[in-house]
Amino acid sequence: MSDLNELESKILAEIASASDETALETVRVSALGKKGVISEQLGQLGKMSPDERKTFGPAINGLRDRVQSALGDRKEALASAALDARLASEAVDVTLPVRPNGIDIGRIHPVSQVTEEIVAIFADLGFSVAEGPDVEDDEHNFTALNFPVGHPAREMHDTFFFAPDENGERKVLRTHTSPVQIRTMRSQEPPIRVICPGRTYRNDSDQTHTPMFHQVEGLVIDKQAHMGHLKWILEEFCKAFFEVPKVEMRMRPSFFPFTEPSMEVDIRCSRQGSEIRFGEGDDWLEILGCGMVHPNVLRNCGLDPDEWQGFAWGMGIDRVAMLKYGMPDLRAFFEADQRWLQHYGFRPLDLPGLIGGLSS
Repeated sequence: MSDLNELESKILAEIASASDETALETVRVSALGKKGVISEQLGQLGKMSPDERKTFGPAINGLRDRVQSALGDRKEALASAALDARLASEAVDVTLPVRPNGIDIGRIHPVSQVTEEIVAIFADLGFSVAEGPDVEDDEHNFTALNFPVGHPAREMHDTFFFAPDENGERKVLRTHTSPVQIRTMRSQEPPIRVICPGRTYRNDSDQTHTPMFHQVEGLVIDKQAHMGHLKWILEEFCKAFFEVPKVEMRMRPSFFPFTEPSMEVDIRCSRQGSEIRFGEGDDWLEILGCGMVHPNVLRNCGLDPDEWQGFAWGMGIDRVAMLKYGMPDLRAFFEADQRWLQHYGFRPLDLPGLIGGLSS
């Protein structure tokens, strides 16, 4: 019996000193496994006399039960300790501020926002949006727009040309969105009222010019469209876009191959340092070019200039964005500086609309 007591003390000590469930399982196997010491003791009962079995049977079975109970208690204690350690290592400090989500920290680029503002204004005036490819052929970018081959007006644009193809023709990165007007007039029957926003490309780079920039052009083709309609549309646009109750505009004669007569439009403003305010003051600022569609352009699109007439205008989206929101350098639009975007960008859900104000 003394041997059983010593064996029990040894096994219980090993159970108590087991540092993890793996070590505890080793103790269990050595004690209660098929070849464990307690299993061997139980196997010896069959070889004992009846009187010996009456004495040693309860003792060995009691030893087995106490070891099993100790194993269970130690396993539960180890599992609880492991859970406490995991909870401690993976603790979440609920007093910390919640991480901002994408809706809170994301920003819409000013060019995208201003484009949506322009679309919202002209949609309210009954215009639809027309789009075209960035890579154009000479016909759509120049010839159909009354730029004859060899005409010096082609030098007005610092064009990016592609290498000649197998036919010797050179594609270009469009220098304006006017090719979209050509494609629209050739694919739709008048009357036409569209705006053409998109990317354009010219080989120029400084504080107010970049090799790639954004432009929007408008086109109206009708039987009775005239300069009075054009002036009213531009005035209504400027009032809505710059969010002022009135604007004063002046039109100066200019030259564009695709319009005749051609004009540049100035808007009255006041300058206070780097700030420009519209609808007041004694200064003037050029904002866009416009004119009546040239009869040659109409003929190139299969329209009879004796039956149809129209007007068109164009402006830089990046430029009017700078004017409205006080951005001093156009190059910052394309530098992907997150700090700049956080300052000048717009919240994703601040969709422009005419009811509450475009930038409210």
